Amino acid sequence: MRLLSKLLPVCGAFVPGAVFANPACPICTIAIGAGVGVAESLGVPTSVVGLWAGALLTLLGYWAIKFFDKRGWNFPGRNALLIGLSVAMIGFAYVGDIDYTPVWICDVLYIDPILFGAIIGMILFILVEKLYEWMKRKNGGHAHFPFERVVLPVVVLALASWLFSVCF
Repeated sequence: MRLLSKLLPVCGAFVPGAVFANPACPICTIAIGAGVGVAESLGVPTSVVGLWAGALLTLLGYWAIKFFDKRGWNFPGRNALLIGLSVAMIGFAYVGDIDYTPVWICDVLYIDPILFGAIIGMILFILVEKLYEWMKRKNGGHAHFPFERVVLPVVVLALASWLFSVCF
């Protein structure tokens, strides 16, 4: 019971929350999508492509949440469902292009590198969005610098990409 009370708040950090503002501009969303396609064609490791694709699909999930908010379509578990469905689209995006080839990751997890990267990308993007909102609240409702909302996820994903490149 004691362990559960400590793990519950940690697990809650991974649940997507309500969207208070646009998560990113449409131009940035398109740029990320194009970057994923270019990276894949340049031979970037599949786990890194999955990382960025997972973040992109999470971003599209946030856009879907905004769309549902505008229409007044609310139901229990809506945000988590929309984010989950968005990230699950990674399977449809690469059907026929990439074979499912699971590998051992750190000798602990046997999973496909693209799927693993997509899950980590989703988690990182959600956590960075929550971090940004917290930082903005602490700063009186203002960003610390222009385009902070864009810079934070890009820096975190770039660091994770570097880590993936070194570790895999």
